[in-house]
Amino acid sequence: MSTSPESHALREHLVAMAARFEADPDMGLDSMREMFDTLQDRQAEPTDVTYEEVTAGDRPAMWARPLSAVAGRVVLYTHAGGYIAHDMNTSRKLAGHLAKAAGAVALIPDYRLAPEHPFPAAIDDAVSAYRHLLDAGYQPHRIAFAGESAGGNLAAAALVKARQLGLPLPGAYVGLSPWFDLLGELPSFDSGTDAFLVRPVSQLMAGMYLAGHDANEPLANPRFADLKGFPPSYVTAGADESLVDAVTDFSERARAAGVDVTIEVAPGMQHAFQWMAGRAPEADQSISRIGGWLRTRLAS
Repeated sequence: MSTSPESHALREHLVAMAARFEADPDMGLDSMREMFDTLQDRQAEPTDVTYEEVTAGDRPAMWARPLSAVAGRVVLYTHAGGYIAHDMNTSRKLAGHLAKAAGAVALIPDYRLAPEHPFPAAIDDAVSAYRHLLDAGYQPHRIAFAGESAGGNLAAAALVKARQLGLPLPGAYVGLSPWFDLLGELPSFDSGTDAFLVRPVSQLMAGMYLAGHDANEPLANPRFADLKGFPPSYVTAGADESLVDAVTDFSERARAAGVDVTIEVAPGMQHAFQWMAGRAPEADQSISRIGGWLRTRLAS
């Protein structure tokens, strides 16, 4: 299947990132973070969306507010970066596109990063941001947890933690290429079609995040959590990415637990292809579908 020029450009961008890793396996953390941050250049600014920096749960956060948002409808959006990179700014455009498609506002918490703050600091910060929304009067059934890559894992892990704490669960979960195989244990890591997220890269980031914890304990990898009672879930993967087996496995486990699951596997697409929001038709079509799904799930 042919892909758009923009999707081809994303693949080449990821190939270049992989080449930098291979050429400098001892790359410092600052250089690694700078390299990850270049991915925000793949996203276009959404129209009619405003941003505001705030504090939510004792952490910096950012509101993305589409002018067309329906009052009371909100997406708690956790960014990507392997738990070691990115911040609330790097995914704000993607979160804005998704919020606009859903007719919602989005809150993007600036959760703490590893290795300075390893597992489970990010989960604690995401749950704290959720408490902030509840305390502000948002109704749980009108809140969605969402995120891409590590942020998709984090959004699901925050659901698990919220349930452990006895908090009401949100109305929906969206995972865009959620990182549900931290160590590269499933066969799709051997496909050779992922331009960047190969096993050594995944294991390097997982090691910094986990700091000795079991990679498959439910909070680190919600694919192995008890998924019974999870809210309706929408998960996506690129057919060419290493995580496609993990995303498919999560959807099968969730469905077996009685969860209403929609899975989208996009032919010819790379990891977290929605990074191209506003620039590539494949990304925009996916976001439009998810937005329509969220509008139904978060209706009053």
